[in-house]
Amino acid sequence: MSLAATAYGLAAALPTALPTTENPAADFSDTPWWIALIKAVGIFVYLLISTLLVIWFERRVIGRMQQRPGPNRNGPFGLLQTLADGMKSMLKEDITPANAEKLIYTAAPLIAATMAFVSFAIIPLGGTVWMFGHHTPLQVTDVPVAVLLVLAVASVGVYGIILAGWSSGSTYPLLGGLRSTAQVISYEIAMGLSLVAIFLYSGSMSTSAIVSAQSSLWYILPAFFSFAVYLITMVGETNRLPFDLAEGEGELTGGFHTEYSSMRFAMFFLGEYVNMFTVSALATTLFLGGWQAPPIISAINDNMFGGGWWGLLWFTAKLWLFMFVFVWLRGSLPRVRYDQFMRFGWKFLIPITLAWVVAVTFIRGAQLGFLGDSKLTIAGRELSVATVVIVSIVAVIALAAAWIWDDRRAARAATEEEAPPEEIDPFAGGYPVPPLPGQRLAEPTPRLAATRQPVLTGSTTSSTSSSTAKEEDHG
Repeated sequence: MSLAATAYGLAAALPTALPTTENPAADFSDTPWWIALIKAVGIFVYLLISTLLVIWFERRVIGRMQQRPGPNRNGPFGLLQTLADGMKSMLKEDITPANAEKLIYTAAPLIAATMAFVSFAIIPLGGTVWMFGHHTPLQVTDVPVAVLLVLAVASVGVYGIILAGWSSGSTYPLLGGLRSTAQVISYEIAMGLSLVAIFLYSGSMSTSAIVSAQSSLWYILPAFFSFAVYLITMVGETNRLPFDLAEGEGELTGGFHTEYSSMRFAMFFLGEYVNMFTVSALATTLFLGGWQAPPIISAINDNMFGGGWWGLLWFTAKLWLFMFVFVWLRGSLPRVRYDQFMRFGWKFLIPITLAWVVAVTFIRGAQLGFLGDSKLTIAGRELSVATVVIVSIVAVIALAAAWIWDDRRAARAATEEEAPPEEIDPFAGGYPVPPLPGQRLAEPTPRLAATRQPVLTGSTTSSTSSSTAKEEDHG
């Protein structure tokens, strides 16, 4: 009952009318071109400094998780270690394979790194601020389909991966490029579907309009399932553990960038970390209210800590919360199997996200009055009868699906828990298999002994024939 009441309360808190326009909420009318250029350079510097810090942060946190200090020699607390590693990459020898396609081999890391920076241009880092005599939003630009622009740029970035694997002229980079491309494209589908619920709730695809629509309620609550799907897909999209299957050292050496060295390898490295910031910034914008202050802080003195340059602080704090999740996952989980990962994306995430989009569509239609105007008062809040009915149906279907899935899993576990045989042949499958606890090994049967024939050479044949003749004469 409490879960249903929570769902009803969240539905009531959402706006009950679509916005009158889909244009961006950010006003760029007082932003000359040179201020836009300054903001673009500022975002570039912001991302570079953040990348330097997050590499140090990742190594320190994982070091603590593994009971070792991490980088602590260069600079205070080892802060200059990442800068030293970057200088080492610049001074290392740049090797180009003899069979590589030289032009594409060089262009691939540039494509991967450039596309990672482009996506950040439509992310609102703060509200409207006073900058050099002009009022301008802390955002380079915005368009009515800004979120689709991020997905499109991410798709172009895939070309850098596949071209790097193909142009290297080697087998392992080619396999790594194909594997990484299949992984990124597969999880982009589920990622795009998870964002449809946000478009339905906000009525816009503009990032500034979506942030503005979350002034009363962050979308992480009504779109909690979309948030969970997005968390999974953003890790798969960025090739991070436990989904860094394109760089599986055991089977692919290093993946699509095996043949790269020096600064060309560093460009892939930079692109991966900037992509992490990009997907985290998009999650902050769509689910956590963007640059808006948390509810408790926004209530202080009529939101005195929520506007202007303060938004950059709250946005950065939320961004680093997601970066910690990336680091935490890398230090906690082992790499999954590739076929399991792809099966999970195609056979579970995509179908269940489609079902969620259909449910959100009916819920949103009921809130906007498309399914009737009858009202019902629950816990002092007025809700439409259609909304209550649809939320109840969705809850019943979800509980039934979870019940069926749990029964099937229990039946499968019971089948797998059958007592194993007490004695096994370790070579039954053609290769040695270790026994399970409590099993004993049967004596292996030499399968080739009965059919094995001696190999006779010419001298052996003649000596055998002569010995046979002597035996016959003696007989």
